[in-house]
Formats: sequence, C-alpha cells, structure tokens
Amino acid sequence: MDSLDRQPHLTGSRVSLRPMRAEDWDALYAIASDPLLWAGHPAHDRWQEPVFRAFFDAALASGGGLAILDAVSGALIGASRYDFGRTQAGEVEIGWTFLARDQWGAGINAEVKRLMIGHALASVERAIFIVGEHNIRSRRAMEKIGARLTDRTYRAVMAGQPVRHVIYAIDRSDFATGPLATR
Repeated sequence: MDSLDRQPHLTGSRVSLRPMRAEDWDALYAIASDPLLWAGHPAHDRWQEPVFRAFFDAALASGGGLAILDAVSGALIGASRYDFGRTQAGEVEIGWTFLARDQWGAGINAEVKRLMIGHALASVERAIFIVGEHNIRSRRAMEKIGARLTDRTYRAVMAGQPVRHVIYAIDRSDFATGPLATR
C-alpha cells in the first residue's frame, strides 16, 4: 500500500477538507437529499436516505472520506474520498465527490480536486477518476481540470442498473503543467 495519508487536512482559498466523521451525517444528508443533485448521475437514487446512508457509511469505512467545508463560514458543503480499491499500482482513486448545488459553477470542484490531487501526487504517480459513461456533467468537470480519458473502463450496478464507467487519469507530469497547476 502506498504511503498516502488518505485523511489529511487541506486548505485552499475557498474550501478546506478534513476527515469525514459520523457527526457529519445530518449536514451531508441535508445536501444529498436534494434529488436534483443526483440527476444525470448513475446513482440517481442517492438522495434517498437508505441509499445515502450506505454511501456515507462506505465513505467512513474506507478510511479516505473527506468533508468539504466553506473556508470562510466553516459550513459543510460536500464530501469526497480517496480509495485504493479499484486502482492499479502507483494510483489512488479520487471520487464520490458531491457538492451542494449552490456551490456548482463557482470553481469549488476545481479547488477541491487541485488540493486532493496535489496531496495525492506527493505519494503516488497517478490519480484516477471513475465516471459514469453517460454522466456528462462529471465528464466535463474531469476534462476541465485536465484529466485525460484512458482506455480503461469499469462496470458496476447503480440504482439497480448495470452502468459502464470510463476512467480518467492525471499523472504527476499532467498536474505540473495542466490547468490545476499552481504557478
């Protein structure tokens, strides 16, 4: 296993990330219970409490769940995660990210990814992102941060249906010269 600290405290200009805790349930479910948050996502039923409970519990059990907070107010605005379960040697998966809809389009996702990728690539060579093939919003977000589409795929059952996922990647060299690089 790589030496990556999967539950760091990371701080940017607009967000901070910290280890997810069981006490985060109420605030995160208040965000996740919005059905429009999951529209277009393969897990379009994740707004339902039992479905989100399984998602939340898996994030805690993974040892890589991170809460995303507004850097100014300290309010929880979403979550993300690091995981090694579906990776190859020298990789970490970054994913399961969701943000409150009022945070969309404001560059928050890019800042979260910049912080998480920068932290990860100090310990591993590549960060991967597994995205539902038809999840256009997430695919565009991956392209916007400079992730490249690989020829790898992954299949899973989500919301009771088989779903094909595509895999994007950012290597250290991609990150150093890409749109998320700090100059």
